Amino acid sequence: MRVGLQVPNFTYPGGSAHLGDQFGAIAQQAERAGFYSLWVMDHFFQIRGVGPQEHEMLEGWSALAFAAGRTNHLRLGTLVTGVTYRHPGILVKTATTLDVLSQGRAYFGVGAAWNEDEHRGLGVPFPPLAERFERLEETLRIALQMWNGDESSFLGQYYTLERPLNSPNSVQRPHPPIMIGGGGEKKTLRLVAQYADACNLFARLGEEEVSRKLDILRGHCEAVGRPYDEIEKTTLSSLTITSDGRDGGMSPAQAIEYFQRQAELGIDQAIFNTPRVHEPEFFDIMGAEVIPAVEKIAVAGR
Repeated sequence: MRVGLQVPNFTYPGGSAHLGDQFGAIAQQAERAGFYSLWVMDHFFQIRGVGPQEHEMLEGWSALAFAAGRTNHLRLGTLVTGVTYRHPGILVKTATTLDVLSQGRAYFGVGAAWNEDEHRGLGVPFPPLAERFERLEETLRIALQMWNGDESSFLGQYYTLERPLNSPNSVQRPHPPIMIGGGGEKKTLRLVAQYADACNLFARLGEEEVSRKLDILRGHCEAVGRPYDEIEKTTLSSLTITSDGRDGGMSPAQAIEYFQRQAELGIDQAIFNTPRVHEPEFFDIMGAEVIPAVEKIAVAGR
């Protein structure tokens, strides 16, 4: 089983003058500890549940490019990019650039977008939900066409690309793995089955609900003739892990047990964030005790 680290919070001691050094150190420590991947949100304002909107928020793809320059093996992705934020051709070019400069370490995380406040605040159009999903599907089609090297015109309902040239193309072939975030049963999971290489579900839904969502994904795969096992199943959670489980957190043994239960559900990669991400003790625990044990856990069905 694999473990990924999400960093949603950039409000650290010392303020923005030291943010680059601190984020760079987090990426390097995550790699040394054995994390498989590093993820950032693609938001422009801080989101509810993490902090006030005014708290520091780095632009996601730039932050990943910075992290790529500080690391050698860590996989890098947005969890996830809202389809409304960038024109699809530019987004694919951005993701391809990250993949090339990181020597093939990029994920292409994408979703239908939800944060109306930052759209309104920064002047980005925020279409109705149904249209956002239609735009998401067109974006997925454009991405696959560009990564396939097909420069023929794309004429969609929302996007027209006269020559979707993408040079250089991605290092990962046929393309960086596409992750679609969300657990919508009729649209999101259908798009995963049809277009994606990975899905991401909220672990906070509970093990029974995550299992039910995976069953629905399996049904969509059967409907489109897609092998279910081709799709990487991931979850996102928030965990506090300390040496002794203090402050309501998990001990290393409890964390390993949590990841074991995720693997039993069929989760290939458990991604989580933690409020102690800027503290060296967290990475010491993960690198010495948790990740080596979790890497030995077999994923159900694999």
